[in-house]
Amino acid sequence: MSQYTAFTVELADKIAHVQINRPEKINSMNAAFWSEIIEIFQWIDDTDEVRVVVLSGAGKHFSSGIDLMMLAGVANELGKDVGRNARLLRRKILALQASFNAVDHCRKPVLAAIQGYCLGGAIDLIAACDMRYAAEDAQFSIKEIDIGMAADVGTLQRLPRIIGDGMLRELAYTGRSFGADEARTMGLVNRVYSDNASLLDGVMGIAREIAAKSPIAITGTKEMISYMRDHRIDDGLEYVATWNAAMLQSTDLRVAMAAHMSKQKPEFLD
Repeated sequence: MSQYTAFTVELADKIAHVQINRPEKINSMNAAFWSEIIEIFQWIDDTDEVRVVVLSGAGKHFSSGIDLMMLAGVANELGKDVGRNARLLRRKILALQASFNAVDHCRKPVLAAIQGYCLGGAIDLIAACDMRYAAEDAQFSIKEIDIGMAADVGTLQRLPRIIGDGMLRELAYTGRSFGADEARTMGLVNRVYSDNASLLDGVMGIAREIAAKSPIAITGTKEMISYMRDHRIDDGLEYVATWNAAMLQSTDLRVAMAAHMSKQKPEFLD
């Protein structure tokens, strides 16, 4: 693993704990954040020892979203030609999207542990995760509307499938804040914990449970669920039949069945 300026990364018990580490800046997403997250998730994808990812924020808050100084820097690059400005901005937006696509496309499950502020770009980030969990003090807001722009890094594309179209529209149009209990009610988070310590303990417990399963089966399950976001049921059935025609030949199936019959805990290869 490399050393990062915007993150800390630890690997233990098959779980990669990826923590945004700019607490003095409310874990705002600076230029290093956007490039490092791609490198980190490439490492996660390439490292078979990693079976699950827990994504959290250091300090009191998960993240306040994109660093406004970074936005100001982009504004300073604009010139007088509208066409060239548009070309520049489009290229930069696509680069930011690629950062969260790296999270979304990761073949390992990614669990977000959210405390304090989860604003703007942080909503884009958690929308790219498999599951989300919150402490009672979590505060969410799709803040982009309040700075005069449409969210452009994944919130408007991913959240309708998580919380529904109507709720997403209300939150995106108003930019209003909402807490952990409402987030759980709408399905944005799976579970709410009393504080940050119990949040991390709980999420790590779920991660350990997932890490104990067959990594071949977990990867296949995530692939099938992701595939069904934009395919018909019959397409998905055809895909899983083709996928499992190969994957059911894995030794994991025999290991799992033998462990079940002997009432032992299975041990799977990475």
